[in-house]
Amino acid sequence: MNTASVTLRLLDKADKEILKLPRAVKGALYDFQHKFKANPQATGLQLKQLKGDSRLWSARVNDDYRALLLRLADDDWLIVSVKHRKEVYENLDRLSYGINQVTGAIEYVDLQVVEESVLRRVSPSRPTAPAHPEQHVTPVQPQPLFAHFTDEQLTDLGVAEPLVPVVRSLTTEDQLLGLVEFAPQLTGEILLSLFDGKTYDEVLEQVTAPVAAAEPVDTEDFQAAAERPATMVTTTDEALREALEGEDFGRWKVFLHPAQSKLVERDYSGPARVGGGPGTGKTIVALHRVRHLVEQLPPGRNKPVLLTTYNKNLAADLRARLVELGGEELVSRVEISHVDQLALRVVREAEPGNAKQTIDDNQVLREWRAMLEELGETSWDGEFLHDEWTQVILGQAVASRTEYFRARRAGRGRNLTRAERADVWQLADKFAQRLERLGRQSWAQVAERAARLEMEREQRIQAVERQRDEANGLDNIHLQDGSAGWLRHRYRHIVVDEAQDLRPGHWKMLRAMVARDRNDIFLVGDTHQRIYNNQVTLGSLGVNIRGRSAKLTLSYRTTRQILGSALGVLEGESFDDLDGSQESLAGYRSVLSGGRPTLHPSPDWESERDAIAELVSEWNDIPLEQIAICVPTNAMAQETAVTLARSGLRAVEIGPDGPRGDEGVHIGTMYRFKGLEYQRMIIAGVTDGLVPRDAVLQMQRSDALRYRRELQRARSLLFVAATRSRDALAIFWHGKPSRFLDPLLDG
Repeated sequence: MNTASVTLRLLDKADKEILKLPRAVKGALYDFQHKFKANPQATGLQLKQLKGDSRLWSARVNDDYRALLLRLADDDWLIVSVKHRKEVYENLDRLSYGINQVTGAIEYVDLQVVEESVLRRVSPSRPTAPAHPEQHVTPVQPQPLFAHFTDEQLTDLGVAEPLVPVVRSLTTEDQLLGLVEFAPQLTGEILLSLFDGKTYDEVLEQVTAPVAAAEPVDTEDFQAAAERPATMVTTTDEALREALEGEDFGRWKVFLHPAQSKLVERDYSGPARVGGGPGTGKTIVALHRVRHLVEQLPPGRNKPVLLTTYNKNLAADLRARLVELGGEELVSRVEISHVDQLALRVVREAEPGNAKQTIDDNQVLREWRAMLEELGETSWDGEFLHDEWTQVILGQAVASRTEYFRARRAGRGRNLTRAERADVWQLADKFAQRLERLGRQSWAQVAERAARLEMEREQRIQAVERQRDEANGLDNIHLQDGSAGWLRHRYRHIVVDEAQDLRPGHWKMLRAMVARDRNDIFLVGDTHQRIYNNQVTLGSLGVNIRGRSAKLTLSYRTTRQILGSALGVLEGESFDDLDGSQESLAGYRSVLSGGRPTLHPSPDWESERDAIAELVSEWNDIPLEQIAICVPTNAMAQETAVTLARSGLRAVEIGPDGPRGDEGVHIGTMYRFKGLEYQRMIIAGVTDGLVPRDAVLQMQRSDALRYRRELQRARSLLFVAATRSRDALAIFWHGKPSRFLDPLLDG
């Protein structure tokens, strides 16, 4: 055997089994894979073929544990399990492996482990005394969960064939979850979707079709199967170490779901969008898309790919994750910047003398209120004027009173008469002068100014290209010279994360920064998670995604129980898809299972904080950094931190740039938790008047449309907070609970 280039892979699901092994065994396995790749035939490894099987082999990890391996080819091996030596050589018929006829993926199942997991979930029957002693009662036999589906239908959907008899025996949800824990992932997705009420055709379309192999599957060609995206494996030392140590419960660095992989590698004729609920891997897809685009670039030292998102904290996280995905070599070809920083750089390049202080929306709103107070103006509230100025006047680049009279105000709620528009325009003009006098500018102003500058630059580029075409490909040196350099678009490709929170000005700027060509703009986002009031229709801004949109529906982070509760928060709301149509979370699902969210009422805020501290103290089996507490206001965050400190629990506040420290429970407002994830999450202060705010509730009579929009935004904030947790979610309130909790309380 040639041992110079031995490939050793680790099958998905095997790593989950390995995580439960003793630490010493994990270390021995890490050493084992080095030794095996150096020489599988080394005496100490005791590599041997299992009796009566042509592909399944065992090898020694340490004195007590053995690795089970599939031999894919002469020098290509796949670890499918690590077991105690006593469990390896007996009852070999229980070890089932094969190639899924639908996806072409390698699947491995220990039928004994699956059956034992199902049996553990059987509730002990309680004898019921008959109403009359002489009356004989025949016990009611439970109906099998999947009695309405044939074996052929199940396998055509992609259920692993060896598991069909076990599937037939399932009668309760607990038994189903016991099977899903050890079944191949696709089998779990299919069965849970059918259990949730999906029809055969719906599961075929939503679950099976996105991962089906593009070509006919040869169920005997294991080496080809190992190369398919559907076979989730890892080969690198670093990836194996992470799998062994379980450092990162989001394993995006190693595995892409086949449906994600297709989106990453697709050749798009123009801008494309990927949507999906929290934890479905949208950011993962964006990062892998960046790597895919960089791999297509010619050699060079420039940065023709832009990766951007809506704030500094998320941009820093994207950079760290991109480094882990592809190293500094990958990052060297990518510009990573949050979109406001990018806009500010464009403005400063064009206006080097601009020394204005840029202020955030909260500061802008305070300036509006201060101006109205100084003017004695009581007809308008500052929040309405701030939104009107940002969304309509700046958002549509309105430059005159006449233009404002013609401006579209769709979705703004309150209708304005001509006299009212004149009044608003006068106040907006005074406000702009006020900021100018103070030497300040808003981020919305920066975005619109950057958009105008980039659109003017694009027009010059197009003029040069027209002249070149007219001159049969020759450049006009004088035309180029006026631009202080050879004009070209800033980027070849742009990838946008959290797209739902960008302003109209941002989109106009980004559209002008990249040539209108194949694979120009790739964006990911979820309007159910929109936490800012930036509602846009991308088509009207030149970003035409129609026909190039896809949706991810499988959550890798949130359990079914937490997911169901979070979806209840959105009950009755409808959301747009960034292109004028409706967005839906239909088919959104998880194969993870855990406890239901717990609900904790308190009489007042002080006793609520004490109860929170008590629960955090009980969660002493995980690092404090994997626990987060989310509250409605900054003042409540500070008060909660003080209460925790009295109980000897360290807390770290989450600021605009992320956690302000390394050790302690993370505490912050709902806005701060976008893009973050934790093992356990507490949402506190979910009290009527705080979630949503009293100010929102008071809009119901004065401005019904604005009330509905703000109510939806408040729901989205709570939805984002509820879906940050992997394992446990606890919801606290004092006094009257928020109306958003009604579906949870009724359940």
